[in-house]
Amino acid sequence: MLNTYNHDASGQQDLDSLRRLAYFTAVVETGSFTAAADRLGITKAVVSQQVAKLEASFKTSLLVRTTRKVQPTEVGRAFYLRCASILREASDAFGDLAETSIEPSGLLRLTAPFDYGVGVVVPAIAAFTKRYPACKVDAILSDRTLDIMADDIELAIRVGWLEETSQQARRIGTFRQVLVAPNAMRRQVATLSGPQDITGLPFVANRALREPLRWRFSNGTQKGARAEHVVVVQASIFIDVTLGVREAVCQGAGLSVLPDYVVAEDLAAGRLVEVLPQWHLPSGGIHAVFPATRFRPAKVKAFVDLLAARTER
Repeated sequence: MLNTYNHDASGQQDLDSLRRLAYFTAVVETGSFTAAADRLGITKAVVSQQVAKLEASFKTSLLVRTTRKVQPTEVGRAFYLRCASILREASDAFGDLAETSIEPSGLLRLTAPFDYGVGVVVPAIAAFTKRYPACKVDAILSDRTLDIMADDIELAIRVGWLEETSQQARRIGTFRQVLVAPNAMRRQVATLSGPQDITGLPFVANRALREPLRWRFSNGTQKGARAEHVVVVQASIFIDVTLGVREAVCQGAGLSVLPDYVVAEDLAAGRLVEVLPQWHLPSGGIHAVFPATRFRPAKVKAFVDLLAARTER
């Protein structure tokens, strides 16, 4: 019984100490006991009394009180910085805990590249709305990179090489770039000895890419060494949508480089063939990008978790 009493007393003391930190922080930030009391929704007398107890506990002056304003002492300023950090962490912890207990709901506004959106994100959206019927989704599928802040977007799926350093991002998967040709060119491409041999063949370029004509191949099979070869191709067709490039290649227009998730079914069905499989192109990342805010709604976290799980399969 004695141990229980001591534990309860200690817990109450800890709670009182945290409250005093909050009261003291509010006074510093507002510059007065009255304003701090208004912010906290308590009386001025309580704030003044609790801050005084805090000073008495450590036998030091934390605040300089004048008729016009209350300011921290040098010690008080240093203590305030620590208190503010502690309170932010506590607030964040409660926020994270609340997110885990809140059922996702409301409208989720997101964007994704057209090809990855159609093939991967849309099926994930269908599964998401079935799992969370209180959620709705407004999806913008476009190969144009939308500004998530300017366009009021809560989530952007980026495929490729991430450039938005000012935003928060989570890597949810990777993809492989594949050099492919139509089945009609199977025999012709089988005779190629290296990347340099593709420069004389018809090529379909994707204008959605930064450098649609320049490709860097690597081969790590040559006596354990990593060989690299950069090729600049001459395109006969330019298309600004990835799925349009895929269709052109399937129709026999020539070679192109496409993401593995776009051509997987075509390769399995024999409509397309992989060219120079012993040579590799740089792999890219698949990222979920969020506005630079501390907390994300439960609906955003739930959708990203679902999409990541489907990407890993």
